[in-house]
Amino acid sequence: MAKARKPKNEEAPGAKPSENTGAKVLHQKLCLSIDFKKRKIYGYTELEVSVPDIGIVGLHAENLGIESVLVDGEPTVFEYYPRYQNSEPESNFNSVSDPASAADTAALEYVRVLKREEDTLNLLINCCKPSKDLSEQLDNVALENGSQSSGEAKQNVKLIRINYWIEKTESGIHFDENIVHTDNQMRRARCWFPCRDDEYHRCSFNLEFTVPHNFVAASVGKLLYQVMSKEDITQKTYVYELAIPIAPRWVSLVAGPLEVFPDQSNFVISNFCLPHDLSRLRNTMEFFHEAYSYYEDYLSAKFPFGFYKQVFLPPEIVVCSSTLGASLSVFSSHMLYDERVIDQIIDTRIKLASALAKQWFGVYIVPESPNDDWLLDGLAGFLTDMFIKQFLGNNEARYRRYKANSAVCKADDSGAMCLSASSSCKDLFGTHSIGMHGKIRSWKSGAVLQMLEKQMGSESFRKILQKIISRAKDPSNATRSLSTKEFRQFSNKIGNLERPFLKEFFQRWVASCGCPVLRIGLSYNKRKNIVEMAALRECTASLDSRLSVGATSDSENRDVDVGWPGIMSIRVYELDGMSDHPKLPMAGDRWQLLELPCHSKLAAKRYQKPKKGGKPDGADDNVDAIAPLDNKTSIESPLAWIKADPEMEYIAEVHLHQPLQMWVNQLEKDGDVVGQAQAIASLEALKQHSFSVVNALNNILTDSKVFWRIRIGAAFALAKSASEETDWAGLQHLIKFYKSRRFDAEIGLPKPNDFRDFPEYFVLEAIPHTIAKVRGGDGKSPREAVEFILQLLKYNDNSGNPYSDVFWLAVLVQSIGDLEFGQQTLTFLAPLLKRIDRLLQFDRLMPSYSGVLTISCIRTLAQTALKLSDSISFEYICKLLEPFRKPETILQVRIEASRALLDIEYESKGISSTLSLFMKYVIEESSLRGQVKLCVHTMRLCQIAVGFNSDDCVDTVSLLDLLHLFKNHVVFHNEFLRHHLFCIFQILAGRPPTLFGVPKEKPLQLVDVEACIEPQNVFSVPGAEPGEPSLLPLGDANGNSLDVAPLGVPVKSQEMFMPTAPEMKFLEPVAVSVHDAEHIEPHMENQNQPLPENPIVHEIPSDGEAPTEELAKAEENLPTTEPQKEPDVVPVSVSHEVKTVIRIKVRPSGATSRAEGSARTVERSQGIVVRRDIERRQTSSASVDAPQRISADAHMEEVNSCHDVGSRMTASIGSVKLPTEGDTSGKELQCTAESGKTSTSQKADDNNLEAAAAAPGLLPQDSNTGNEAQQKYGSLQTLSVGKESEKKKDKEHKKEKKRKREDPVYLEKKRLKKEKKQKEKEMSKLLSSASDPATKKIETVPEAKPEGPKAEASAAPAEARPSTKIRIKLKSKAFNNP
Repeated sequence: MAKARKPKNEEAPGAKPSENTGAKVLHQKLCLSIDFKKRKIYGYTELEVSVPDIGIVGLHAENLGIESVLVDGEPTVFEYYPRYQNSEPESNFNSVSDPASAADTAALEYVRVLKREEDTLNLLINCCKPSKDLSEQLDNVALENGSQSSGEAKQNVKLIRINYWIEKTESGIHFDENIVHTDNQMRRARCWFPCRDDEYHRCSFNLEFTVPHNFVAASVGKLLYQVMSKEDITQKTYVYELAIPIAPRWVSLVAGPLEVFPDQSNFVISNFCLPHDLSRLRNTMEFFHEAYSYYEDYLSAKFPFGFYKQVFLPPEIVVCSSTLGASLSVFSSHMLYDERVIDQIIDTRIKLASALAKQWFGVYIVPESPNDDWLLDGLAGFLTDMFIKQFLGNNEARYRRYKANSAVCKADDSGAMCLSASSSCKDLFGTHSIGMHGKIRSWKSGAVLQMLEKQMGSESFRKILQKIISRAKDPSNATRSLSTKEFRQFSNKIGNLERPFLKEFFQRWVASCGCPVLRIGLSYNKRKNIVEMAALRECTASLDSRLSVGATSDSENRDVDVGWPGIMSIRVYELDGMSDHPKLPMAGDRWQLLELPCHSKLAAKRYQKPKKGGKPDGADDNVDAIAPLDNKTSIESPLAWIKADPEMEYIAEVHLHQPLQMWVNQLEKDGDVVGQAQAIASLEALKQHSFSVVNALNNILTDSKVFWRIRIGAAFALAKSASEETDWAGLQHLIKFYKSRRFDAEIGLPKPNDFRDFPEYFVLEAIPHTIAKVRGGDGKSPREAVEFILQLLKYNDNSGNPYSDVFWLAVLVQSIGDLEFGQQTLTFLAPLLKRIDRLLQFDRLMPSYSGVLTISCIRTLAQTALKLSDSISFEYICKLLEPFRKPETILQVRIEASRALLDIEYESKGISSTLSLFMKYVIEESSLRGQVKLCVHTMRLCQIAVGFNSDDCVDTVSLLDLLHLFKNHVVFHNEFLRHHLFCIFQILAGRPPTLFGVPKEKPLQLVDVEACIEPQNVFSVPGAEPGEPSLLPLGDANGNSLDVAPLGVPVKSQEMFMPTAPEMKFLEPVAVSVHDAEHIEPHMENQNQPLPENPIVHEIPSDGEAPTEELAKAEENLPTTEPQKEPDVVPVSVSHEVKTVIRIKVRPSGATSRAEGSARTVERSQGIVVRRDIERRQTSSASVDAPQRISADAHMEEVNSCHDVGSRMTASIGSVKLPTEGDTSGKELQCTAESGKTSTSQKADDNNLEAAAAAPGLLPQDSNTGNEAQQKYGSLQTLSVGKESEKKKDKEHKKEKKRKREDPVYLEKKRLKKEKKQKEKEMSKLLSSASDPATKKIETVPEAKPEGPKAEASAAPAEARPSTKIRIKLKSKAFNNP
């Protein structure tokens, strides 16, 4: 059991402290009367508040008309600062001239508004007898100690009553036709009742709502009673009670002419909808009591709120498909379906189950701080996955988790994806849960918890969830908040996981970002009967991204990846069975070489070798398409196939390179859907598809026992494999399969539809879409594919089918949009368009389910017009689509028409015109959800414009208009629209669409009385309503074209506002201490890509600031000497008292060097790059290159000289770690030291070599600063020469060599080294032969004999650590003087 916690109040440590008052709301009563005719809401709220000694209580209130405030029945003084009075002038827009400045302005404005919403309590109430003006009291309060909390001093409880009315029902609560409903957006509860609108201030509620007697009011908590009003018999009052303390955000209300449908199996479940949706509601909710009971059984507890209510409203009303309140969930009615609809069933059931799971974890169990949001989100997702597994099958659950993990690996590349870190959560203000980033974070949270469940076992994990719920239900010590630290304790005590593992697990998966990327190659050793496997581990996020969220940077070398805890299992399927090998460590060395024993053996002459000159079959011919292994390896082995991480114990991206036949075996024989999906993805990625691959995919498609999603994936892979090289075999298989199921063999036409077999229905529904994806050599659709789709549309017959064919027809219509028409198929365009027009007319007379058919027709018309812009007029298509945007059209059709028009506008006029049209549509759109959908679509168009067409720039007028819209009151009412507008600015500037990493302004004061206009000091009703800000005309804006940074070049969050260095092309330097050189590993990410022209430079001071001026002077005073012809022995001394640093001067090309006339220096100290430009007349430089450790005979690439005159000397540091037995894989550093002259007429003296040799250290020569410089920068301190010592050592070396030849111990060590070297060569061969874009070859200069005699040097013993031997080979190359 976890250690008992101290009792705590409801205000969590992570919550904002009550900086102004320290008041705490204990209980709140809300009474509202709703007038549907006048569309007004009147009422009052009573709050039991624990008032501190200062006597001032601060609340949130927005969009309210405060009539009076009473404290214990006595009127009191209060001050109210509405939002619109705090709006700042828009003078800062004058600085906007390009997308970057617009993004900066939007970010500052966004952060300012979010901080004000979170921190500012704009309704201040004096709860004591006022002896002076309230403003003067506030000034005195600011001077007092603001850390006084409600628990430290005695506080009296006051009853505060606020009489108010709602001025405009535009934010938080809305009137739509004859329905009143709340939207439960963040920090919008204040817009319909005064409260402490904070996630971490919770209290119990009593609610009373008066509505017309024929209306129903559904709200949170338990319905105590409903009573007719005494004053007006046409009114009815609904009274609710919620004894469990909740945040005001979770208070919900829906009132209107609703139909109530109690659940037939569980009386505590009630469902509400409009009358015309009642039949669909009955059909949809048949399953729900099973999910409700399953959650209670799994958690061994009853539903905490007692009663659960679900309300379904039209899509035009809700702000998103589902919103949550305590014991009340509001959904869009498009999720309801009748008994004839098939395609909506799975999606609806999962969404309803997910909303119910969030009632347990998220509303009832709440996070203790913002850093714990991920945990509650992940627990709700885990509970939803358990429902999917229980009711939709294990295949559906595993397939969804596999797809979610793949999406997480692709998106988890920056600090924005970090789940719990102060730098990634505290300044996001809850926006991390909005949009696609929020969806990815939710998937990652659930996956991380599933990884923990795999480690501790399903039963132990279930006990942890039961413990969390039982602890919250304990009346003696009810603790409803949950923190990450507490969950770790539960994992240790209940899950029996060790604390070191948990510490590393949470640090790597929760407090950091990035997922592992594994590249694995294999080879079968027939003689030893083992599988030799080579693995390279990488990370999806860069090291800088991980450091930006607080990852530890004290590693000895920045290039070393810290890895992930645990060991990955490799599952080997052999001819005689299967075996697991947990042998692949996820930490430590990034390169791993494994030997997996095989338990099966091949019989003699099991496979007959092909005859000389003969060709192997199709399968063997295509082995090299995936992994160029030897044919013997793929044929003469007992291996069937191999899987890495078969149980998905890691969120990892695995690239396994195995022979083609093994992928085919995995597809056909593996019963796991994840293994089959991986095999299909690998086979589909082949550049050339053999007949064996096509046949294997066809076998999966036609096998009805295979999971239907896998069969659909095989169909798409078949469509991609169809080509002239395979005689269109994939296309023929698809058509043949469809005809065998749906065609009458006698007449050759489609039979009437029959959809009673649901899996077969989903597979056949996808076939037309896959056929439309087939392309010929010219990129056009084959004639046979176009004719087939036209035939299906022409002869579709749904008579006698008990199920609707609306989704079936929608897929057929969308298939037309996927076709590419050529000269031979253009004749079919007219009959296809006629079919679309006919379906549009039919759907207008008899509307289909949610307008699905009309939506598909609009989308197809737009796609066809964009592809055939030369043949189809855009104006004609726009006139055809414009009527679908009328307000009376249903939301889904209206939004789809607007999307199509935006696409056409972008293709015809560019992104600036598209943004103008989007702003027009947003203002005209009345639905909050419709506004969000339009903004998301425009955001995607901006990504396309910035990423693929840098010539299409945004003008200043459009940016200014967008900024005015960003500050408009329309955006304030819709937090989702506001966030996506901010993302548009970031995308246009080439930045990630997230608030993570944007600049933050200084914190605002909680209440700035001087900055506010005269407040409304109320004992009477205020007068005229102040005006809201509106869109302003832009008369003085300039319409200049702007350059936009391409989206393909990501800008790291911490690099957005760093200065850039001048253009400089150079090889990547590696600056490390000699002691740390053994930890060097090469970066594998983007090695084949050129370096950016303007690299970002971090200027971060070290522990002691580098003496820049002294270094510059010392470098200017370096003597210029004549190069000697023969290199001598160079003794090197190494100190280990401090981290040693090599200063590196990286030279640009020769032409650049001469043109600029100055050199640039680069210093990397402990992984931090510092670049300083130092003007010098004479230069000495050294470049250090760390080669990639691929093979023992790898080559090193020399750095070309950029000087006209000079000498060159190269030192190869071969092994900088203690030599061990059998270890020949030491890394090698190549140093090039060069001295140059300022002019050809200048004569060099005899000390040139000493200056060139001393240059790599770049140490100050002043004796007074020698010790300090040695501690900070010294790595190679002195270089001396001497021919006599060289000859003496040469003789000793010959004697030692002769003695070793006769020593048996030495010979045994040599044999072991030779075997290990051979293994490394085999690993290098596997990795270099695999076709992987992320792997690069590093060519180096082969070791040649130097012109002079060989020189060897041994390092001096270290002072603080064991001696390290450094072997240095010197090569000199003399240049001819002009």
